[in-house]
Amino acid sequence: MMNKAGTNKKENKLVKSIRGIKSEFKKIVWPSWKQLVNNTLIVIAFVLIFGIIIALLDTGFRFSIVQWFTK
Repeated sequence: MMNKAGTNKKENKLVKSIRGIKSEFKKIVWPSWKQLVNNTLIVIAFVLIFGIIIALLDTGFRFSIVQWFTK
């Protein structure tokens, strides 16, 4: 059976943790909607570009390996 002192210590720890989290969230500088959309579009563009580059490299290597093993 747990005593009240142990329970209170755990509750106090939990309350302190939650307060700390809330305090840290107040320090965050959230981007504006325009910045968010702009950064999201940049990330999507880079992912697409690098995906295409990787696909082209993969196709080239696959073609090279097939040509090499069929000779």
